[in-house]
Amino acid sequence: MEQFFLLVFLALGGSAVAGSVRVVNQGNEALVERLGSYNKKMQPGLNFVLPFLDKVVYRETIREKVLDIPPQKCITRDNVGIEVDAVVYWRIVDMEKAWYKVENLQSAMVNLVLTQIRSEMGQLELDQTFTARSQINELLLQDLDVSTDPWGVKVTRVELRDIIPSQAVREAMELQMSAERRKRASILTSEGDRESAVNSARGKADAQLLDAEARQKSVILQAEAEQKAIILKAQAERQQQVLRAQAIAESAEIISQKIKTNPEAKKAVEVLFALGYLDMGTTIGKSDSSKVIFIDPRTIPAALEGIRSVVSDVSTGSNPQ
Repeated sequence: MEQFFLLVFLALGGSAVAGSVRVVNQGNEALVERLGSYNKKMQPGLNFVLPFLDKVVYRETIREKVLDIPPQKCITRDNVGIEVDAVVYWRIVDMEKAWYKVENLQSAMVNLVLTQIRSEMGQLELDQTFTARSQINELLLQDLDVSTDPWGVKVTRVELRDIIPSQAVREAMELQMSAERRKRASILTSEGDRESAVNSARGKADAQLLDAEARQKSVILQAEAEQKAIILKAQAERQQQVLRAQAIAESAEIISQKIKTNPEAKKAVEVLFALGYLDMGTTIGKSDSSKVIFIDPRTIPAALEGIRSVVSDVSTGSNPQ
């Protein structure tokens, strides 16, 4: 009998000792109440409590957690209905406040986030909700961090995931975007046509300018060629006249010598001079500058007589005055 009571006592003592030992994992904390009132907070590791007097009432992690906010309907400032959902990153920084200051912490966090989202969306127009998402996230983070501070909670990040307008609004937005795209396409097409017309006009102007420059250069080259031709022709005629004068001088010298040595050649020379005089008149009549020549038949004998006297002077060696 005594052995039985001893075994019972040992069993109760062993269970009491086992019940007094508590192990808290790393990253977690626990709250202990003694006889219904807060006693202490257990840190990670080995902890001891009084059996039958102490009770672990709350055990939670102090690591960062993710709170999934379900989609909810909101009304923007321009009275457009949208659905918004979000995720909130948060962690417990004060275990006592998280347990004693609020009942059902996670549910309170969800409702608080929903309320803050509705409030922020109601201050913005529809277009701003898409373009100012980062600003909305920052505002929600600030508001939630301040609101959850009495609960011993630190909100580290807030991200809006989806902002979905109603079906009617989406259809209207699609029509608006389609019209905007058509408008941009029309503008781009008109700008392309204008640029093409400008380029075409510039091309025609450049072509006309190049053609005018080419014609100008051609006229200049032609004028220079004609000028050079006139100069060369005048030089040739001048050289021909010089050669002719030299030939006449040489011929006159030869004739003078012949007449001196042969008096019978005097008449032949007279005839040649007369023929030369007539030939000169023919040549003058054929020239470009003189188309008509008037010759008095009565002057021909006088001209022949003058030539005869010149030949006579040449034959006698006298110098005419």
